[in-house]
Amino acid sequence: MGEQSRTKNSIINAITAIAGQGISLVISFITRIVFIQQLGNVYLGVNSLFTNIVGLLSLAELGIGTSINYSLYKPLAERNIPKIKSLMNLYRKVYYIIGITILLIGIAITPFIDFFIKTSESNSIPQLHFIFILFVINSAVSYFYSFKRALIISDQKRYIATIYRYIFFIIMNVVQIIILLLSSDFVLYLILALISTIGENLCVSRKADQMYPYLKEKNIESLDQSDVQEIKKNTIALLFHKIGSSVVNSTDNILISKIIGIVAVGVYSNYQLITNALNIVIAQLFMALTASIGNLGVTEKVDKSEKVLYKVFFLNFWIVCIISTSIYSTVDLLIKAWFGTNMILNETILICIVINFYLYQIRRTVMTYRDAYGLFWYDRYKALIEAIINLIISITLGLKIGLAGILIGTIISTMLTSIWIEPYILFKYGFKQQAKKYFLNLLLYTCFTAVECIMCRFIIKLMGLSGFLGFLIGVAICILLVSISIAFWFYQTEEFKYFKNMITKIILFFKNESEKNNA
Repeated sequence: MGEQSRTKNSIINAITAIAGQGISLVISFITRIVFIQQLGNVYLGVNSLFTNIVGLLSLAELGIGTSINYSLYKPLAERNIPKIKSLMNLYRKVYYIIGITILLIGIAITPFIDFFIKTSESNSIPQLHFIFILFVINSAVSYFYSFKRALIISDQKRYIATIYRYIFFIIMNVVQIIILLLSSDFVLYLILALISTIGENLCVSRKADQMYPYLKEKNIESLDQSDVQEIKKNTIALLFHKIGSSVVNSTDNILISKIIGIVAVGVYSNYQLITNALNIVIAQLFMALTASIGNLGVTEKVDKSEKVLYKVFFLNFWIVCIISTSIYSTVDLLIKAWFGTNMILNETILICIVINFYLYQIRRTVMTYRDAYGLFWYDRYKALIEAIINLIISITLGLKIGLAGILIGTIISTMLTSIWIEPYILFKYGFKQQAKKYFLNLLLYTCFTAVECIMCRFIIKLMGLSGFLGFLIGVAICILLVSISIAFWFYQTEEFKYFKNMITKIILFFKNESEKNNA
């Protein structure tokens, strides 16, 4: 596959993901408002807490999905159908086992779910155990149907799966809003989510059968032993990564619930709704690139791939700088407008939220290349060390200073491990090069983002903006100021010139098309 096709697929995947997430973010806010009005902060906290606990249950996935996705890049590039069929057959068997495992573990821990909530609060929540069972079933059933999604994604057609996801998400939210307004029934709200999950996965599965009719063929060859060993090796490494990321990303709400209370989880979850939506947008953008980078890795020389990395890293920085600055400068305006003044967290907690967001997202380029290159084995212990550091510091500081302490634990664990180990591994084993240039760029980008955050927050506070309109004006100011600053400071770099030329070509293309239509 040529560079033009890779770029085209990446752009289509990215545009679809961003548009879908933008629409889903708006409807999520509407649903959240109705949810709080009809059910209150306690159920909001339960919803966030159980989502995180079920996220920990996904450890049963072991990272096998990422491992097989990586294994699919080369046979897809070579159109090696027999090998694709063999890998998908393995994927199907493994995911059925995973789904059943999650279901059994979830049922087994259900009697003990009260442990994660303060006793005084858990006693006031009816049907608590049945509610948790619904969360578990929703997670488990997705594995029974979703394995074919991996083939679509690995074939650089993620936009197809993305379209199905957001269609079902939007329909589900509309129906959930109606149900909440009519009945205020949390159980029925969750049953609708389960129906949506099943429907989406069935549709994606059927679409995959249409796109790849050979999936229905019965003559499936056994995988070579070397392929099986490589998948096993990557899966073992990814298990460590899975444990580490699950502990770091899924335990904050559990600790908040146990140390502070379920209502605090609900208040914090409003900020999480925003940051998670933005995380998904950026993740979808970079996942749109993963398959193309994987194809690049198996068809082009390392030097070319490394040059592409610095262009992607610059784009990564540009996006994350704008979003981090916007969160720090305007998110309180949005929270106040949508949910009320009593839902605003103090500035120390906000700073911790922004730093955590930045540290996670500025690593996105390296994580994308790691997944595309299959470099899971070399930093497998990093994830466990990060998880241990995170838990120790978060619990210790959480008991002393509350929510901010829990978030600081995540910041420190990331700084001590992932932020430097991941690029070191990529450059050493992927590019066979020194990572000095990368770290210098990272330091420069981080300092630049910090200055922009301070400057934009000062300007927006000085303007005295308020309400939803004030939030939109504030975001527009952040986008404008950050983009002007980047253009001023980085205009001579190769990366800036590349994107400047790309934007110019896109503008000229649409201009020419408009002139043709008017002729």
